[in-house]
Formats: sequence, structure tokens, C-alpha cells
Amino acid sequence: VQLQASGGGLVQAGGSLRLSCVGSGRTFSTYTMGWFRQAPGKEREFVAAIKGSTVIKYYADSVYADSVKGRFTISRDNVRNTVSLQMNSLKAEDTAVYYCTARPGDLQSHPSEYDYWGQGTLVTVSS
Repeated sequence: VQLQASGGGLVQAGGSLRLSCVGSGRTFSTYTMGWFRQAPGKEREFVAAIKGSTVIKYYADSVYADSVKGRFTISRDNVRNTVSLQMNSLKAEDTAVYYCTARPGDLQSHPSEYDYWGQGTLVTVSS
């Protein structure tokens, strides 16, 4: 699976930004997709993940880090092989490089559990 993330940029605190990630492969829909972020000098941290499925489903299970719960929403479009991260009420501490990831199997929140990584997209929130 190859992943290409986009949508990063500079935004003021309180603003919104939407990240997108396009994946390759016919089995995209079966992969759990995740977003992680890494701020300068900090470890990579989990943001959100959404489960894949082998059957057509109208709702996919998802999980969020406590720090973004209620502000960020992860979604996927298996027809277009994309996963998105809608980020609202952004804070300065959300500034980081955001990475799109994929893994076969269930939802996980540790980066070592993910097999495929995109190149990252920078989000900068000015206060």
C-alpha cells in the first residue's frame, strides 16, 4: 500500500483544516487507516484511526486520542481510496507533521503496529 497525504498548511488557532490521504491497491477498504503526528523534538503520537472491513459497511469503527476527541473527525471513502482527517478548533499544540498510516487488521494506536506510512504533511497552527 502506498499512501500520499495532503492538506497541511498554516492556520490560525481556532481554525479548521482537512487532511486527505490517498492509498493505492484494491484492498484499501480492508485496511485500518490511521493518522499520527510528530512535533519537533517529540515522539510520534497517535491521533485517530478508522477500521477497515471486508464487507460493505456504512459505518466504520474509529478511535481518537484524548487530546483531539471532539475536535477531529476521521472518515474514509473506500470508492476513492481516501481517508480524511477533519480538524476543527485547532490549537497551537496541534502543530506537527501529520502522517497517514495503514495496517491490516484491527484498530491500533501504537506506531509500531502500522506497516505503511505516507510522507507526512505539515500543519502549523499560529496562536
